[in-house]
Amino acid sequence: MNYKIVRLKTSGKIGKTASVLIVYTGGTLGMAYDESGSLVPFNFGLILEKIPILSNLNIAITVISFPEPIDSSNVTTRHWRDMAYIIYENYDSYDGFVVLHGTDTMAYSASMLSYMLHGLNKPVIFTGAQLPISAMRSDARENLVTSLEIATAKVNGHPIVPEVCIFFNHMLLRGNRAKKVQSIHFDAFESENYPPLAEAGIVIDYNTNAIRPYESQKKLVNLNQLDNNVMVLKLFPGITDKILDSCFSIPGLKGVVLETYGSGNSPSEEWFMKSLEKAIKKGLIILNVSQCNGGRVIQGRYETSKELLAVGVVSGADMTTEAAVTKLMFLLGQDYSRSEVCAKLTQSLSGEITA
Repeated sequence: MNYKIVRLKTSGKIGKTASVLIVYTGGTLGMAYDESGSLVPFNFGLILEKIPILSNLNIAITVISFPEPIDSSNVTTRHWRDMAYIIYENYDSYDGFVVLHGTDTMAYSASMLSYMLHGLNKPVIFTGAQLPISAMRSDARENLVTSLEIATAKVNGHPIVPEVCIFFNHMLLRGNRAKKVQSIHFDAFESENYPPLAEAGIVIDYNTNAIRPYESQKKLVNLNQLDNNVMVLKLFPGITDKILDSCFSIPGLKGVVLETYGSGNSPSEEWFMKSLEKAIKKGLIILNVSQCNGGRVIQGRYETSKELLAVGVVSGADMTTEAAVTKLMFLLGQDYSRSEVCAKLTQSLSGEITA
């Protein structure tokens, strides 16, 4: 892929103290209105005109853009590989990374990169905007500037946040714990099952107890083999055996994220359990996550979930759907047996689950 590279001419008075690579994939933040009033991709070579404060930062900033910016609704495994490749290839040259991404699938991308970038020991901050950078009330400026500050923040020479995160509307969240919950408000993301890593006010208040610690011995590995033969199946009252059997018989399907009720509950009818058991015996991996934004799956807590445990459904505990489906794709792409995949689904790879 022929990436577009722009080096911004910032002019900090005391010299550059840090360096950041911005990876622009697309999304509202990088859009501007043209003469007809339509939104078109913004030329990042002119970003200093839109956000003049960047010129005063003591940060060396380079922007690498996808050749064609994508709407995040069109993100595929190929784009995840591209994002991970850019960070991996430039890892030693920058103190931190900021990924500009559309909000709709940002939590999926942040989750996946948290698995792919094994051994990550530097900040990778995903951010975006609800309004384009050219809009008067745009949230793009604050989200970008604060993300740059977080990406370069250090204590005793070590990065404060050496993990994949999402920064949005004053809050820094672990990337694989976040989910989009608003489409029209600035507070678009929440992390119900894990505390914020930082809150940006007059100062940035870091929650150091929640942040993964810096580990000097880590070496970055780009694990880019993925298998997207998975699906998400959301339970609803009135679901039928024909629906389950049709889904489970999809050619090549290897894994299903089953969104159940409450703390992992499902219908207890005989046909439902037999359909699950039949699929699992054929080798399908079924991972149980809750439809609720918060809480966790506890298989066996209620009568309606005891049989899920008995037939071999894997508990997703407190993982989000976004973290669960990307984790399933990631693990299926590695050289693991079925039993190893099932075991690792219940273990923390990068802080996505409270094991």
